[in-house]
Amino acid sequence: MIDKDKVKNLVEKWLEGKEYFLVDASVDDQNKITVEIDHKDGVWIEDCCDLSRFIEDGLDRDVEDFELEVGSAGIGQPLKVLQQYVNAVGYDVELLTKEGKKMEGCMKCADEQGFVVTVLEKQHLEGKKRPQWVEVDKAFGYDDVKWVKNIIDFK
Repeated sequence: MIDKDKVKNLVEKWLEGKEYFLVDASVDDQNKITVEIDHKDGVWIEDCCDLSRFIEDGLDRDVEDFELEVGSAGIGQPLKVLQQYVNAVGYDVELLTKEGKKMEGCMKCADEQGFVVTVLEKQHLEGKKRPQWVEVDKAFGYDDVKWVKNIIDFK
């Protein structure tokens, strides 16, 4: 079986000096290699092809045959790595907490410890008869959520 670390090392070498980052790399028991990359401005097909050729050149099909798939982290797919959370700052996201509560809001910030999403909540404010919509910052650790996805708006 092809070594996943060897594939990751090849990808990291190709990434040097580029603004792309690795989202995921896997090798299954049938030697199907799947590599996902991302970029703050999106992924170009030409770069996926270039990375695919680079990986193929670094592996030897005569020693071990394999299937290779290189692509971008899918649009609308859950965020997987810190850089994706950082790139989502300022954009609307949807998340599902471990308790099963869905929320939508704007990604305010993200770092190694977790992230903050600004959501709208109805609250009773002093001097007001009816509840008012108020922006509230909700902090999460990465283990507090099942998934976070960018909200895609085509308007």
